Amino acid sequence: MASMDSAAQAEIDVVEFCRDLIRIDTTNWGEGNAKGEREAAEYCAAIMREAGLEPQFFEPPDGEARTSVVARMAGTDPDAGALVVHGHLDVVPAQAEDWQVDPFSAELIDGLIWGRGAVDMKDMDAMILAVLLQMAREGHQPKRDIIFAFFADEEDNGRYGAGWLTDTHPELFDGATEAISEVGGFSADIAGQRAYLIQTGEKGVHWTKMIAEGTAGHGSAVHSDNPVVHLAEAAAAIGNYQWPIEYTKTTRALFEQLSELTGIPFDPEDPSALIEATGSTGKFIAATLRNTSNPTKLEAGYKHNVVPGTAEGLVDARTLPDQDAKVAAKLAELAGENIRFELLNEGISLEAPFSGALVEQMVSSLRAEDPDAVVLPYMLGGGTDNKHLAKLGVTGYGFAPLRLPAELDFTGMFHGVDERVPVDALTFGVRVMHRFLTAQ
Repeated sequence: MASMDSAAQAEIDVVEFCRDLIRIDTTNWGEGNAKGEREAAEYCAAIMREAGLEPQFFEPPDGEARTSVVARMAGTDPDAGALVVHGHLDVVPAQAEDWQVDPFSAELIDGLIWGRGAVDMKDMDAMILAVLLQMAREGHQPKRDIIFAFFADEEDNGRYGAGWLTDTHPELFDGATEAISEVGGFSADIAGQRAYLIQTGEKGVHWTKMIAEGTAGHGSAVHSDNPVVHLAEAAAAIGNYQWPIEYTKTTRALFEQLSELTGIPFDPEDPSALIEATGSTGKFIAATLRNTSNPTKLEAGYKHNVVPGTAEGLVDARTLPDQDAKVAAKLAELAGENIRFELLNEGISLEAPFSGALVEQMVSSLRAEDPDAVVLPYMLGGGTDNKHLAKLGVTGYGFAPLRLPAELDFTGMFHGVDERVPVDALTFGVRVMHRFLTAQ
């Protein structure tokens, strides 16, 4: 059983680790352009070594300093399926002028740590590091192997991180059957009841480039084949299209349980009342009820009085399970005959059962620290590195436990400004994570 000293030290460590990691600027601008991941990986590796592990660094040949670090904690039963516990080291860009504080200062204000990555996901990275060090201090050896991994490049779909690593070094994950990572296990206030959402699914990724070609010419002439117009019409059609509501096993189970929890009837045709009852988390949940497609970037032209010969735009589509081909066909239909598409990035959708020993351990670990907790499954509208591990047959869940104040718009801070996490949410998370990992 954990001593009070080791538990108290872990709660101190998690705050220090989170602030230190935030101060390491690991901005990922995409398209291979990033910084700081090597420094962050070295920081994690030093703590892993202190815990008696033997971390290894990995960098793809075409990605200098795009560093991931992996270490395995041996279990007592080599035949038990290994658990992967993983986080990512990179963060999305932050415009300092939009923030109330320097986004890489990790300021501690009114009991909250502020900074880029406080929510996504240096908070969980810190919890993982604090707990693995606590386990080492206690001399705890799990039954199953636990593979600790901190990946580069998650914010650009893992080409230099988990995607490359699972393709080129699958042996690192030999024997792994399950994984946990970000965007699950956090609390939400639902009709006055604190509920924890465990991520059991995530939508697929379908990123495309739209290309319009036409007739170049003088801006003063009459143009019936203007690629800028073709692109603008396609972007408007795609952006304005309302995809129909469709339920997966996860989302139907969530809404049925929300109905039971709130007393609000579940109307599959119009679930808006139940979405509203989930408060700020409703934005996350609403995105999981349908495919989505958003134009995110348009580029064309080089001079005011010249109609260009081509115009290009990007579309970020997120797909429900087994609907990639359907979504691609619909985008082509909406865009029309003047647009061709180039697929830039795709990632599979995932859906795992809200049952079994691992889920039971998540639930019991949460309830041990919050006895009145309600625990629900949900699907993530975005994606995580669990997609890459799924290629190796690893079933992934989102479990970064945080008990949050009802008034904090936690989900709104993913990739947002003034990202921050309460210290007492981190210390709660360490206690839950310790219970969970020592049950393995």
